[in-house]
Amino acid sequence: MKGFKLNPEFVIKDEQSLRGLFDATHALAIQKCQDRLGRHAQDFISRSPFLCIGTQDLNGKADVSPRGDPAGFVKILDERTLVIPDRPGNNRLDTLVNILANPTVGLLFIIPGFDDALRVNGRATLVKDPELLASMSVNDRAPKLAIVVQVSEVFMHCAKAFRRSHLWSPDHFQDRTTMPSLVKIILDETTGAPSDGDEMRKIDEDLEEAYRRTLY
Repeated sequence: MKGFKLNPEFVIKDEQSLRGLFDATHALAIQKCQDRLGRHAQDFISRSPFLCIGTQDLNGKADVSPRGDPAGFVKILDERTLVIPDRPGNNRLDTLVNILANPTVGLLFIIPGFDDALRVNGRATLVKDPELLASMSVNDRAPKLAIVVQVSEVFMHCAKAFRRSHLWSPDHFQDRTTMPSLVKIILDETTGAPSDGDEMRKIDEDLEEAYRRTLY
């Protein structure tokens, strides 16, 4: 694949040039932004089994991490505070390390079948309060820590992205078997995947067993 080079003639370098490409923001798009979790936002969060959390380190290196659990896994402590349990993962800790360096976070809450999404921005703190962690136990396993977010902005996001992508439409679901497994992709791009099919299947089965054993 040939390397891509930007043509500087078409690079947008300032906000005035950017906004000149678009119509003025609709008043409702500005007014919808709230500084706390209203009853509808709270209801949305209580129904959501999935969110993405965006973070950055002090150098501006960005990361987006998915978080998922049964619906209602994010607890609302008050109208300006919510808490997210940190479940077992790959222990890279990218999100958590970023929060220590730069507490500003962005959250996107998603509900399967809903074309709308809820965006929440705020400042995050990592906590290990035993009582709080115990309240988020699943299968008698409490998380090691939780992410408490002090909310600064809340607003609903329109349905266009989900409708363009047909994300919830079974007619547009893709066959996962048309791509290699997660482990094979990683091995292909690093140390190399085994050529023996039985050996590769065993590695895939081991991953599935690890999922079952370490989900919580």
